[in-house]
Amino acid sequence: MKSNIVLIGFMGTGKTVVGRALAKRLNWQLVEVDSIIECLMGKSIADIFQCDGEVCFRELEIEAIKKTASGEKQVIACGGGVVLNTINIDRLGATGVIVNLVASPGIIMKRTSDNQGSRPLLNIDRPAECIKELMKLRKPFYERAADISISTSKLNIDTVVNKIIESLKNYEGFNL
Repeated sequence: MKSNIVLIGFMGTGKTVVGRALAKRLNWQLVEVDSIIECLMGKSIADIFQCDGEVCFRELEIEAIKKTASGEKQVIACGGGVVLNTINIDRLGATGVIVNLVASPGIIMKRTSDNQGSRPLLNIDRPAECIKELMKLRKPFYERAADISISTSKLNIDTVVNKIIESLKNYEGFNL
C-alpha cells in the first residue's frame, strides 16, 4: 500500500504551491526535496549548482530522497530534474503515487521569470529556448515515471488539488 503523494514536473508547473495546498488539505506533511538539500548544505540550490556543480547536487538529491521516501502520509515536492535518475523514481514510486504536473512552455516562462536567479538552469541569455529544449528532453522521463498527469496551465491551485485528490480516490493501492 502506497502512503505518499509525490509531485514531479518541470520547474514552474506548481509542485511547491500545489504541494503546500495538498498537504494542508490532507493534513499531511509537506516535504520539499530541494529544501532538505539546502538545509543539508547550508546554501541555496543556485549556490550548490554554481559552487559544487550539478553532479554534486544530484548525489545530494539521491540521499535526500532515500531518507524521504521511507516516510508516510507525506506530500513530496521534488525538483524538476529528479526524474533523470531511475534510483530516485524507483524509491519514490515504491511508497508513493507519482503525480506529474504539466504546464506549457509559455506558462512556465511566465511563472519562473520573477525568480530566475534562484533557478540555475535559467541563468542564461535565452531562457525561453532553454525551457523548450529541457522540456523536450525531460518529457519522456516525466511520462515514464508518472502514475497520474495533470495539466496546471489553466487551473488555479485549488482545482489542481481537487483533481489530484479525485485521481487518487480511483488509484488502486492507495487510500486517502
